[in-house]
Amino acid sequence: MTSQSQKAVTFTSLHKKGDPVILFNIWDAGSAGAVRDAGAQAIATGSAPVAMAHGYGDGQNIPLEAALDNARRIVAAVDLPVTLDFEGAYAEDPQGIAQNVRRALDCGVVGFNFEDQIIGGDGLYDIATQAKRVEAVSDACARAAIPAYVNARTDIFLKAEADTHDDTMLDEAIARANAYADAGASGFFAPGLKNEALIARLCESTTLPVNIIALPGTPDAPTLAKLGVARISYGPVPYRQMLAWLQNAAKEAMAG
Repeated sequence: MTSQSQKAVTFTSLHKKGDPVILFNIWDAGSAGAVRDAGAQAIATGSAPVAMAHGYGDGQNIPLEAALDNARRIVAAVDLPVTLDFEGAYAEDPQGIAQNVRRALDCGVVGFNFEDQIIGGDGLYDIATQAKRVEAVSDACARAAIPAYVNARTDIFLKAEADTHDDTMLDEAIARANAYADAGASGFFAPGLKNEALIARLCESTTLPVNIIALPGTPDAPTLAKLGVARISYGPVPYRQMLAWLQNAAKEAMAG
């Protein structure tokens, strides 16, 4: 078995600008095994599919204990790096964030998605506040002596229609990327961003590896690679595709 620290180093090394790691998001130990058997280099949970698979809505509605138990089972099922979509780490203050990150690390994960939207509220944390929150995640990993990958997410683009995305929004995203980098982030996640010119500018404007999610309407993987993206994830897409297949198969079986 590969050690947790070794997995963390391996996972970080997979993030290469122009040669993006593909993370086909999963929701439980069974789906993790399926993606592993497909040849994945690493495993990534998605908060929405994990919640929905357990009967909850997205947005930290699945209890923390259930989310951590699920993560522990996934880590035990696959000898690959596992990164956890930890939403807002189930806390607002840095102390609570650090405590919950440490608990997640104890489950064996080697990476985190950590977002800047105010879960259960409106809008985003201001840059200074969110930078302190990112720092809490990074410091907790350092104190645990696990070089986990902190993928700092901004929800700027998800909260606006794609046709309204513009340079002003991107300027704010770049400011956030730089602040999060200074706070110890390993990467920058901009879900919902689909415009090729804006993606290219983001990749050029931050030292952090950029993660783009392959939602409908997003450029394909070869194009994202040319734009400088270092990580492509799929979020809730695999779970929704699986549910659609299951429903159709069930209908066919019952119709027969």
